[in-house]
Amino acid sequence: MDAFLTSLFALAAAEFGDRPQILCAALAIRYGRLSPILWGLGLATLCNCAISAIAGHAVHQWISEDALQLFYALSLIFAGFGMVAWRRPVDLLEKWTLGPFWTSFLGLFILQFGDKGQFILMATAARTGMASFAAAGGWFGVMIACVPAILFYRQLTDHLPMGTIRHAGGAAFLLIGTVVALGAWGIF
Repeated sequence: MDAFLTSLFALAAAEFGDRPQILCAALAIRYGRLSPILWGLGLATLCNCAISAIAGHAVHQWISEDALQLFYALSLIFAGFGMVAWRRPVDLLEKWTLGPFWTSFLGLFILQFGDKGQFILMATAARTGMASFAAAGGWFGVMIACVPAILFYRQLTDHLPMGTIRHAGGAAFLLIGTVVALGAWGIF
């Protein structure tokens, strides 16, 4: 259950106010048909979570427990830096003419591939050795963050201070990652 809950909360927090959520809202505005976008998001996220969990499971068997803890800490620290640092604008895929499902699926798969959420999920799967639970938790976490952006895209951007939320989440990831890293080194 540790792998499921850890990846669920970490990915929900990491994706809130981030590029996949922004792209989901933009695609909902562009197409107006929410069902294909939801299916595209779900499938793209499932594929990325499976890739991350499988890679994490492989890493779990190669390195020691302290190294796994440090790997997890570094994934949180890098996620924190990624959330507070400047980032380039999201490509809204306006030139893509594949239709709502394929644009959502391919665009979100590419956007999430190699993103901080994928590394957190990989580190969680590596640390716990429970790839399937980490993947399921990560999938639910991303969906918790991105589905409201599709369903309530106008209200979300008008009423929530996305930049402040993203920066607060980044600071939390930096703090938690630092504490976990100090614990891995036996300092804390």
